[in-house]
Amino acid sequence: MLNPTVWLPLCAGLTLLGLILSFLAFRRRGAASGMRAAAWALLPAAAYLTGALQTLWTIGATIVGFVTGMVFNPFVWAGVAVAGLSVVLFVASGVMRGRKLASFRKKAPSEAPAVKPSANKAAPKPQQPAVAPKQTAKAEDDFSDIEALLKKRGIS
Repeated sequence: MLNPTVWLPLCAGLTLLGLILSFLAFRRRGAASGMRAAAWALLPAAAYLTGALQTLWTIGATIVGFVTGMVFNPFVWAGVAVAGLSVVLFVASGVMRGRKLASFRKKAPSEAPAVKPSANKAAPKPQQPAVAPKQTAKAEDDFSDIEALLKKRGIS
């Protein structure tokens, strides 16, 4: 990790350079652009003053160390290969299980017990309300229009 005395001039320089660029952006592009550039310019100073810069440096160094350790370590690549094999086995077993379930579902309805015909006769039929002849003719006329529309569309 770098010494904190190195961070101060670096952050101060970045902030100063950013403020100069924000002033130029303010003059050329307007107030909104200048304010946005000033906001970005103040971030290095804020990171130094809050101690977040050292934390960010530690996180970055750890991530770089982890990635380089993965790239150059043959054991890690062996682990990646084993993980890939595991994924292939999961997918293959899922396909095989799906085929087995599909074949079982096809066999299941033919093996189901037949329904007794007497059970259907035992159920009472609901009574239909009496409808006036005028309403029946009108209802049939409406349904014939719908049937004609469905036949015209090729739906029947």
